Amino acid sequence: MATSLRTRASLSTRFAKASTTSRRPFTIAEIQCVLAVADPEWRSLVLFGLYTGQRLANIAALTWDNLDLSKNEIRLRSRKTAKRIMVPIAKPLRQHIDSLPAGDQPGTPIHPDAFTIISRHGRSANLSNHFADLLAQAGLRERASHHWTKGKGRNSQRTSNSLSFHSLRHTAVSLLKDAGIPEGVVMELVGHDSKSMSAHYTHLGAEALEKAVAALPAL
Repeated sequence: MATSLRTRASLSTRFAKASTTSRRPFTIAEIQCVLAVADPEWRSLVLFGLYTGQRLANIAALTWDNLDLSKNEIRLRSRKTAKRIMVPIAKPLRQHIDSLPAGDQPGTPIHPDAFTIISRHGRSANLSNHFADLLAQAGLRERASHHWTKGKGRNSQRTSNSLSFHSLRHTAVSLLKDAGIPEGVVMELVGHDSKSMSAHYTHLGAEALEKAVAALPAL
């Protein structure tokens, strides 16, 4: 028990942002509430976020070229760290992907509207604002004004238990740890920021990652 608690504490520390606020994981019920009010593209973004553990900017930038459906893999390069990441496609996500209209041109984005925004602005702030509105629509947070004030950031201050798209990353980590997936496998799957940590786990094979995504629940 003590070892498990230390492991969880270590994992939480590595994923904590260097700020006075933090984000908590979603519950499954909360994710279902978001999916219930989301339009098709946001529903897809949420599913990709949960089943890959990737940041919103990485998911928004995905094209069909990033998907190798014959090998059931998503391959991408992190926009934050430039780390190359391979994520096996979990069964629920594969079912969703198979329902999407496949792009017939090289470089066709999977999520066209999000891709346009991330390409235009180079960061995910605008998309994050849209997701905050979606959370408000689902009754999971107050609606933000999205206005900025000099030196103070967004008008509406985040609370210590606020939800955001990044919370899906925490949710994936939490679910995987609850399923007993070793910390090293979890870190490799979601593309941990630490270069030293990533290098330490380069021996991990596809089989370990496939077992990890198989542990994620269907919604």
